[in-house]
Amino acid sequence: MANINLTDSRNRDAVVKAESIRVYGGVRYVGPKGGNAYIRKVLKSTIDHDYDTLLEQHDDDPEKLAEAMVKGDPEIDFERFGLYLWNMSRVYLNPDEEMVYRIEQFDIVRTPDGKVKEKRPRQRAESNVDGDIPLTWSGKMIKKSEAIRRFVFRSKLQIVHVNGLTYDFLYNMAKELAETDSLMLVGGGKKGKEPLVFRRGSTPYRGFLEGRIEGDRYILLLHLSNAELKLPEGWGEKASPAKKPSANKKTATKKTKPKATKKTTKTKVSKTTKKSKKKVSKKVSKTSKESSKKPSEKESSGDKE
Repeated sequence: MANINLTDSRNRDAVVKAESIRVYGGVRYVGPKGGNAYIRKVLKSTIDHDYDTLLEQHDDDPEKLAEAMVKGDPEIDFERFGLYLWNMSRVYLNPDEEMVYRIEQFDIVRTPDGKVKEKRPRQRAESNVDGDIPLTWSGKMIKKSEAIRRFVFRSKLQIVHVNGLTYDFLYNMAKELAETDSLMLVGGGKKGKEPLVFRRGSTPYRGFLEGRIEGDRYILLLHLSNAELKLPEGWGEKASPAKKPSANKKTATKKTKPKATKKTTKTKVSKTTKKSKKKVSKKVSKTSKESSKKPSEKESSGDKE
């Protein structure tokens, strides 16, 4: 179990233990005779018996290699193939299949689309979970429903006490977190903004504390994440063609426009008819007045005679 130096909401710190959580399944594998089955790593092949080496031994001619494989078994080492492998370590090879002792590792940062955003030399950070500076209580709470949609959790550790004092210390922390129903962001460094590094050169993680209580019992979990879920750029623009209601609205307005024109034409016709009626009435009234005036003139002329 690894040591971890934690701080609570009262700025009190204590060194406790962090252990991995193992989930034991109810399925058990057995062999043909009913005995327990185990997983073992077996030697499948070696560099001396791979395709490139065998092809080079037969003058780079695949037909010669095929004839040799038909006549014998040059690709099999009957003494070593099938042996169990124990205490293995990883090594790096060059294109010539020679062991390399000095390598340079790079961290590749990718965008949500999968494109390479940045390539930088890998920095081997020192461990900061069990140092002189404890992990700070940030107070930044994230709802569980939101955290599960924003971050990718790789693993989790259970924080356990080592004596009675640390029991009270961790129980109070779990109680505060359980009342908020949230995860609290935990970071290293003086300001608590650095990622968590458990071993030198290991993967840095973001830490999220979760607390649960049941009577006098508690459980304090440290969830670890090194990836955040984000939508790729322009994702909303690609999905914009699915917005078809606006087009339907436009067509609806286009359909209603002819009705509006008909109404306007009707009103125009009605206005023109009214105007024509007014003109006709005015003309009629004028003619009637003129006709009424003419006889009067005749009468006046008769009187003068």
